[in-house]
Parts: sequence; C-alpha cells; structure tokens
Amino acid sequence: MLLAIDVSNSDMTFGFCEDVPKFDSVYKFAIYPNQTEYDYALKIKSIVDLKNIQPGEIGGVVISCVVPEQIRPVSKAVEIVTGVKPYVVGAGIKTGIHLDVGDPGTVAADLVASAVGAKNLYPLPCIIVDMGTATAVTVVNGRGRYIGGSIMPGVKLALDALSKNAALLPHIELAAPQKVISGNTVDSMKSGIIYGSAGRVDGIIDKFTEELGRKATIVATGDAAPAVIPYCKNKILIDETLHLKGLYYIYKRNTD
Repeated sequence: MLLAIDVSNSDMTFGFCEDVPKFDSVYKFAIYPNQTEYDYALKIKSIVDLKNIQPGEIGGVVISCVVPEQIRPVSKAVEIVTGVKPYVVGAGIKTGIHLDVGDPGTVAADLVASAVGAKNLYPLPCIIVDMGTATAVTVVNGRGRYIGGSIMPGVKLALDALSKNAALLPHIELAAPQKVISGNTVDSMKSGIIYGSAGRVDGIIDKFTEELGRKATIVATGDAAPAVIPYCKNKILIDETLHLKGLYYIYKRNTD
C-alpha cells in the first residue's frame, strides 16, 4: 500500500492506494507553524488507526511539500508511524516529466505532481488549473513537457483579504449566490468571488489556448475547484486527487 502526502501552505492532504492511482478516501489536516514531527505523527496515526491499517501494510510513502521548513517534520512523522523512509519530490527524484522552464528548481513540488498526473492520465496538451492558496494555471505541452504558466491569488485568499481589510464585509462561505447581480452585501461578495474567479480562470485559459495554437484538455484540482469551475465557460474536468495521482506515478518511477 502506498501513502501519498501533499503539503500545501495551509494543509496536509493524504490518501492511500494499492497498485492503481485511485484514492477513494482522502484526508486533510490544517498545518500550523512550529508543529513537530510528533504533532504530525499523531494526526497520521489517527487516520491509519481509523482505517484499521497496520503500519506494516504501508510499503511506500511519497511526499510533495511547498513549505521547506515542514519537509523534515512531515518526513520524520511518516517514519515514526510507518517505519518507511519517504520519497520527497525535489532534487534527485525522478519525475518522468521535463521541466522546460528557466530554472526548474523553482517549480513548486505540487505543480510538478499535478503535471505528472496530467501527463499520465489526460490527452495532451493539458492546461491544469490548481485552485489552492494560490490559483496556478500551468501547461503540459503536446510533447509531455511542463512549460510553465501563471499564478494569481487564490479564491480563499481573496475572500479572506476582503473580510480582513474591509471593516463592513463579513466572513462568508464559498458558494454561488442565486443571481450575479446581487442585492445584499453577502451575496454581492459571493458573486464577486465565484463569478470573478471563474472569469479570471476562463481569461487565462483563453490566452493559453491562443498561445498554444491548439485546443487543450483542461483539468482543475484544489479545494476551490468544485465551487468555481462549474461557472466557467470553458469545458473543464475536475480531478480532486490529481496531486496524489501524480505522486503515485512519481513513486512508481523511483521504485520500479
């Protein structure tokens, strides 16, 4: 059994799979500064126990992490719980995808994982919309190479900024209002966040398609994708476990 872990700026997502990249159950924990390997180990162990998995059943672990200071405690936590030394996406790890950018070392591990997942699972070229803390729109071209993309503030980041910096604007849930032209503050905020985010995604996709000179498969992932993508004009598939699937293929490349 493989344990795949994706650590973002705000949370840790992990899932278990066998010999195919299928993650039926996905678990998520918030992460905070100064958490130790024992804090993470307790969280991981609680899910392992909940699923009635014996530590010896976990034969491999692979991690992508965009927060450098969290790599060591998360890796140590995994070793405490499973006894397995994890593969961590970064220098020295085979990914199976060429990063055709100026400085490959600056490409975040989660973007590498989602690109690997897209390359292995979807027709190319593929545009990937990753809606996490930031919204990153990236491209794997027709030759299977990662060629970069665009990064903008994420949906929840924009929503938090509105509530934090405007005294009269409340915290709201991420959901579409009944009408775009809304008659109250809460629905107006929902309209701006949901439809505005959908418009930004559509705009970037249209520019990318124009620059590519051909149609591309479009896949979205990340926490905000289910709330926003249905309101985009482009045909966009939602794959909520794309990062973990990419990690599966990275693990296989380093162990087969």
